[in-house]
Amino acid sequence: MSLPTFSAQGELFSTAGLSASLFAQTDRYRLFAKLVYPALVAMRPTLEKCYCPDNGREALEPVVMMGTSILQYLDGVPDRQAVELIRYHAGWNFALNRQVGDAVFHPTSLVNFRHRLEEHQQSALAFTTILKALEEAGLVSRQSRQRLDSTQMMGRVARMSRLDCVRESLRLSLQELEGVVPPQTRPFFWVGLWERYVESQTDYRAGSETLARKLAESGTDAWQLLEWLRQPANAVWAAGSQARLLAQVFAEQFEIQSGQAVPAPKEKVAVAASGTPAVSPALEAKEPSTALPPEAHPTPVPAATSGEITPSLAAEPTPAAPAPSAPLSAPPASDSKMDRSATGQPTEDPAQGGAGIQPRDKKELASDRVQNPHEPEATYAAKGQGDKKKEHVGYKVQVAETVCEATLAPGEPTRNFLRGIVTHPAYQSDEAGAMQMEVEQAQMGLEKPPVEYVDGAYISAQKLVEAQAQGRELIGPAPSPLQKDGRFTTADFQIDVEERTALCPAGKTNTQCSRLEEEASGKVSYRFEFGIHCHDCPLRDRCLGKDQRHRTLVVGEHHTALQNRRQEQQTPAFKQRMKHRNAIEGTQSELVRAHGLRHARYRGLAKVKLQNYFIGAACNVKRWIRREVWKLQQAAAVLSASVPTALSH
Repeated sequence: MSLPTFSAQGELFSTAGLSASLFAQTDRYRLFAKLVYPALVAMRPTLEKCYCPDNGREALEPVVMMGTSILQYLDGVPDRQAVELIRYHAGWNFALNRQVGDAVFHPTSLVNFRHRLEEHQQSALAFTTILKALEEAGLVSRQSRQRLDSTQMMGRVARMSRLDCVRESLRLSLQELEGVVPPQTRPFFWVGLWERYVESQTDYRAGSETLARKLAESGTDAWQLLEWLRQPANAVWAAGSQARLLAQVFAEQFEIQSGQAVPAPKEKVAVAASGTPAVSPALEAKEPSTALPPEAHPTPVPAATSGEITPSLAAEPTPAAPAPSAPLSAPPASDSKMDRSATGQPTEDPAQGGAGIQPRDKKELASDRVQNPHEPEATYAAKGQGDKKKEHVGYKVQVAETVCEATLAPGEPTRNFLRGIVTHPAYQSDEAGAMQMEVEQAQMGLEKPPVEYVDGAYISAQKLVEAQAQGRELIGPAPSPLQKDGRFTTADFQIDVEERTALCPAGKTNTQCSRLEEEASGKVSYRFEFGIHCHDCPLRDRCLGKDQRHRTLVVGEHHTALQNRRQEQQTPAFKQRMKHRNAIEGTQSELVRAHGLRHARYRGLAKVKLQNYFIGAACNVKRWIRREVWKLQQAAAVLSASVPTALSH
């Protein structure tokens, strides 16, 4: 799309001409036009790169689209309501240098504008533009103190059970294949799968054993469909997004165990693609094989209803298809019994004991697995334990805010502004999120903060040593070591790694110290042993386990830094400094309550990142405007106080 002719100067008879009578000096829309709009105009050359300069129909003005997007997050309105406000709201039009009554656009134009930003990797443009304007205004510096913390963000999906996730993945795959696979080339088990997963739903009133049986059955059906897709003639259909997702869900939820039989099918007759009954020759040749004994399964496994997989499954030969751009991720093969012939089918009938499909144990499931096939990037995370445990499926957001240690005057708004906002998968740790924050701030031209206030999730011995080497301070409490059965932990010992000595709570020095280095990772640790000192120690019961002869400690090579922090955090001075971190909790509450940070508006990590960048930009704009309002009010108060004095003279 080509760009329209743009002028930053207001028209003679525009809303801007009525600004003196309609909008006071402290009106937020007037201040938006004064402070924010010029920054958006300066950003236009970057936006121009997202458009074709001289081809296609004329596009909507990108400066207006960007300003509208910031305003809608500032006022907390959706796309349709934002367009309605542009239609009749004088403040919005004045802020965007428009005139009330000018032509408006369709709400989907805002959707297309966001897609354009994503496609051209400009999702952070609004946030960086406002941050640069704050820097030019002297409110933010390239290197400033900051505090950092994370908060959870719910994905725009419903949380599914394992059974729901597998069944829904099968349904989406079948619907995708139904639109591209010709009827005459569909496998004979197609009708059975279609009826079971597209036209039927699970009865959730069933007992746990029935639901577990259905989970095992859905795994067998998914494996059968994936095996058919892995034939060379069907490779082009295996490249579909839903087929790939089904392969991923299968690999995450099930395992193939060699030497166990896939349960025999209940149905011996299936309807072929032509609509006539078709019977697999393998089913006619033999009786169904027996299922595994109950003790061989973690959950009861039913007889599958989709038939056996043999080289004679297809009702008609499938035509050759070109290879896809990328191969389908295969279900995990267990041994050589799963080797395939030239036709792509298993060389050994799974019902004869070649392999068995088993649901993975719940403890084996990873946190980064697909929770909902409609939003594969929304992952699971849990925070806290017991009654305080909080679980969610979605994302995690890291928020960095500047820290001004000066005392504010009564009624003075905050001097702190958001310095970074990073969205990443929920299962990733805060330490990984902090590393992403460093990368993002470096890309924005910001330097590492000289002092950073964090909580214990960001503190480790390695991070403390790195910060000290860089001449920076990482202020936060060191995590406490795990305590088992009330026994002494490493925090109760005085350990000097450099001198290879350790002093136990009873005042005894270690008898031996060994340096350990992992060959694969190169990680270095030290093992301290106390030997004979533990034999007649009066604190033996509080230090050793039941069958433990003497105490052994294993610590990292930077344990001294961790130990010093644990001692320092008990001092009043450290506790006073940690108060600067507490304000980040209020900032997160502001982002959640005023700007909707808790819930994703869109699906997909890229779109959620874009949403959060706009939220961060709107929050900074709001704080900037409030601070300017306070300055104008203070100036007016000083002026009014000086006028009577002048008249008296």
